[in-house]
Amino acid sequence: MKTPTSWIWVFKKKNSFSDGGKSGGLKMKQVSFMGVVCTVMLFIVYRTTNYQYQAYKETEMEERMHPFNQEILLSSRKLDGLPRGIIQARSDLELRPLWLTSSKLTVDYSNRNLLAIAAGIKQKHSVDDIVQKFLPENFTIILFHYDGNVKGWWDLEWSNQAIHIVAHNQTKWWFAKRFLHPDVVSIYDYIFLWDEDLGVEDFNPARYLEIVREAGLEISQPALHPNSSDIHHRITVRSKKKKFHRRVYDSRGSVKCTEESRGPPCTGFVEGMAPVFSRSAWHCTWHLIQNDLVHGWGLDMKLGYCAQGDRTKNVGVVDSEFIFHKGIQSLGGGDSPEKKVSNSKKKRIVSNHDGRTEIRRQSTREFTMFKERWNRAVEEDKKWIDPFRTDQRRRKKQRLRNNH
Repeated sequence: MKTPTSWIWVFKKKNSFSDGGKSGGLKMKQVSFMGVVCTVMLFIVYRTTNYQYQAYKETEMEERMHPFNQEILLSSRKLDGLPRGIIQARSDLELRPLWLTSSKLTVDYSNRNLLAIAAGIKQKHSVDDIVQKFLPENFTIILFHYDGNVKGWWDLEWSNQAIHIVAHNQTKWWFAKRFLHPDVVSIYDYIFLWDEDLGVEDFNPARYLEIVREAGLEISQPALHPNSSDIHHRITVRSKKKKFHRRVYDSRGSVKCTEESRGPPCTGFVEGMAPVFSRSAWHCTWHLIQNDLVHGWGLDMKLGYCAQGDRTKNVGVVDSEFIFHKGIQSLGGGDSPEKKVSNSKKKRIVSNHDGRTEIRRQSTREFTMFKERWNRAVEEDKKWIDPFRTDQRRRKKQRLRNNH
C-alpha cells in the first residue's frame, strides 16, 4: 500500500472503513491519526485567536487608562531601547521638595487645577488679587513674565509657590503652546488661561467650578461686568438673573442672535481673555493653537470644535461668578516715541512708533492666516466631517418638513 501524501487521500478511498484485514486496520489508524492532527491544529488556532483577543482587550484598556503613553509608544520607535514599564510619557507643573519630611512622606496631587497668567510688573497688584483668590482652592500657579521682570515679584508671599517663566514680549498663547502641553498638564482637572487685567472681587473659583461641573461645561468663562472695558460680544456680558447661560439673543449689530443661531458668537462661544478648559478640551485646544500665530485671533470662533460634543451645550458663560475686565493693554505698550535725525538730508524725521498699533496690525494679519489655514485644512481632509454643519443641514430639513 502507498503511503498517503495528502489530505485528499482520505476522501478518495471509499472503502477505507469496510475493507477488512491488515489494510483496513492500517487505514483506520491513519484516519484516527489525522483526526488527532486536526484536533491539535484547531486547539492551536483557538489558543492563538484567544491570545490575540485578550491582547487586544488589554491594549484597548491600556489606551483608555494611559492615552498619552500609547500615543508615544505607537507613534515612535525611539523608545524601543527602554523597557515599557519605565516609560513615563506625562509630567506636571508641581514643585517637588528636595527631600520629604516624616510628615510629608506622600504628597497628594489629585483634584488639582491650574491658573496660568501672562503677567507684567505693571499689573502686579491686579495679578496678586487674582492669585490670592485661587491659591486656597488647590490651584497651581504659573506666571508667564513677558517683560522679563521676575525680581519684582519676590516680595509677594505666594511668589515662591508659583512657577515663573520668562520670555520677553511674548503672548500668553505663545507661552501656552510651549509650556502647557497636554502631557504636562494632564493631572489638572481645569486649566484657567487668563489675562492679567481682570478684577475678581465678585469671583470665587470654588463656586465657579461647582457650576461648571454641574452644567457639564467643557469650555467656559466667567461673565463680564456690564461696565467692563472692551466688551466685544454680547454673550460674554453678565445676566443678573441667571447662574450661567449658553446663548444670547440679540437683534442689534451685524450678527443677529436668534433661537435658530447654532454657532459663535451667539452660542458655543467664549472670549480669549479668561477662558477655562477641562482637561479633555485643553488637549484639543492645544493642538488647535498655531505655533507661529502668537496673538490667537480667530481661536475663539473655533473653540467649540474642542468642546467634546455639542458646543451649544458644552460651552457656556457663568453669570453668578463674574469678573471685571479692565482693558489695560500692557504687552507692547508704553513705547516712548522714537526720534531720529537724518544727517545726509539734514532733515529731522520723527517716528512716533506705537507698539499697540503694530500689534493690532499683526493680529489682523494672523487672523486672516488662521482662517486660510482652517479652510485649507477642511478642504484637504476628505475624511473630516464638520459636525455642526451636518447638524445645521438636518435642522433645516426638519424645518422644511414642518412647514409642509
